[in-house]
Amino acid sequence: MANTAIHKHEEHDHAHLAEHDHEHDHGHSHGNPTESSPYLFPIISLIILLLGIGLDYFNETQNFAFWNKSTRLVLFGIAFLLVGWDVLKMAFQNLIKGQIFTEFLLMSIATLGAFYIGEYPEGVAVMLFYAIGELFQEAAVNRAKRNIKALLDVRPNIANVFQGNTWQTINPEMVQIGEKILVKVGEKVPLDGVILSENSSFNTSALTGESKPQSLKKGETVLAGMINLEKIIEVEVTKLFKESSIARILELVQNATSKKAPTELFIRKFAKIYTPIVVFLALGLVFLPYFFVENYVFNDWLYRALIFLVISCPCALVISIPLGYFGGIGAASRNGILFKGSNYLDLMAKVTTVVMDKTGTLTEGVFKVQEINTTIDESLFLKYLKTIESHSTHPIAKAIGNYTNEKKIEAFSINLEDFEEISGHGMKGKIEDQSILVGSLKLLKKFDVSYETQLENIIETIVVMSIDNQVVGYVLIADQLKEDAQLAIKKMQEIGIKETIMLSGDKSSITQKVASILGISKAFGDLLPENKVEKVQDLKRDGARIIAFVGDGINDAPVLALSDVGIAMGGLGSDVAIETADVVIQTDQPSKIATAINISKKTKQIVWQNIGLAFVVKAIVLTLGAGGLATMWEAVFADVGVALLAILNAVRIQKMEF
Repeated sequence: MANTAIHKHEEHDHAHLAEHDHEHDHGHSHGNPTESSPYLFPIISLIILLLGIGLDYFNETQNFAFWNKSTRLVLFGIAFLLVGWDVLKMAFQNLIKGQIFTEFLLMSIATLGAFYIGEYPEGVAVMLFYAIGELFQEAAVNRAKRNIKALLDVRPNIANVFQGNTWQTINPEMVQIGEKILVKVGEKVPLDGVILSENSSFNTSALTGESKPQSLKKGETVLAGMINLEKIIEVEVTKLFKESSIARILELVQNATSKKAPTELFIRKFAKIYTPIVVFLALGLVFLPYFFVENYVFNDWLYRALIFLVISCPCALVISIPLGYFGGIGAASRNGILFKGSNYLDLMAKVTTVVMDKTGTLTEGVFKVQEINTTIDESLFLKYLKTIESHSTHPIAKAIGNYTNEKKIEAFSINLEDFEEISGHGMKGKIEDQSILVGSLKLLKKFDVSYETQLENIIETIVVMSIDNQVVGYVLIADQLKEDAQLAIKKMQEIGIKETIMLSGDKSSITQKVASILGISKAFGDLLPENKVEKVQDLKRDGARIIAFVGDGINDAPVLALSDVGIAMGGLGSDVAIETADVVIQTDQPSKIATAINISKKTKQIVWQNIGLAFVVKAIVLTLGAGGLATMWEAVFADVGVALLAILNAVRIQKMEF
């Protein structure tokens, strides 16, 4: 059944969903005279089959004159060709191409053989249930594809661009960097850019899976695929469409089906070896008993061999395994997690150690003022601070700027004199002939300004200010933990992750404090990018560990590539990190790490359930068939029935909540 797609297109993998759309085209035609009525031929075939079986039953008592061998053959033959013509055609075409041992051949031999020995209803039934199985398979695959394609349907179709002193509607792919676009209420943002209007709110679910609207202000980045909810906005384009967030996601999801899990690859190889073995065993079952059985009847042993062929079709395995992984990728996409291939889905289930970056992964990556301590008037202190810090672009200066803006503090209107930014230390300048120093304790040491030694015991980032060599106060600045950071560690421990490790370039005291709050097993601070690589290399020396690394910055790319599974925080993460990673978490929520692992484990569990079900049932019915204890009807269940059960089991993952 499901093996059809594999055999038809074995020469290449389906790297894109668009190609995957054609993977089961001939599957339609087993009962699909037109695209709009795929069930028409199977329904007609079923009606004719039931009519024929009814006539057979009543003929035993009524003895209808018209119901003879010829009319039986014609009626059941019509029912058979309605659903079996395309299978016979594919078997013939593959034989011409030299592809002998395909599922089409197994089905053709089994059903034509049934007709040869006069078992017409059974021959029709095998092909009819095969066709119905194909339709079930197609429905299951389409459902899985819809889950993934829901993400892709957000691809913007138009862009309103300001060109030639007027607004023009063009394809987003035609828009250049630096051009201005207009996005109306309810429209999708067509390209990545910076907001020129004051503000608006956006539905970001297509990119992040998060249903809560996000408010963005002038100067902030808006991404292609977001939906504008509030007011008409103007946006300056910063990336070409092919480099935009939505185009990148589109490509990642489309390519996800091309990277196969080891189990999938094994089943493909298995089917190639298994099918010819089955054909030769069936031939042996027909002819070998002639030499050992006293009352050898050719038709009896042929019937057993035909049953053997029907049972042994590897349908359940060949469709349910890829469908299971496909469903897993779809379920992950629905949760804002993109797996770049089913091989990573498979590997994620084995992860024992999760190593995480701190800033931007477990914390917001945005500094905020936590505390102010000053010996002078606080407003005056903040006024001095804002005047100096407004000349810097450092993230800490931005945090202070945001805080003073919220407090409606204005900078001094007079010019700042002798301003100098001292790298790694802070800034100095003069306001009304007063010498001002703003920065770290290292800055005070550099200019021989004395301070209380207890300031050195403060864990958080400290910004100290002195006026004329006298310390007048300090500001404590810290990066906030993400809302679900604690939950993320707890969930990982609950699902069996043995070790959680945090690596950070931040100072060790802060790193250890964050690790203690979150309940992380081990933490290492004061690390340069190369030190992070060394740490992961040390961990990998233990072969029993399967390591997932989670990061978001450019400096995380080498570690993402080195780990067994690289996970990038994709919502705000750098392009380099997202390109290097194997898994992308679009929501930027660390709790999704556990969700990704959970989906992987459930997917693998379902795949192995299907393998076990198929092998056990087939082995039992094969034994019964070879011993003459099973009929073609049991064979139909062992093949098509088990395949349908496996498909229904594989579809379960798409309905699960994680």
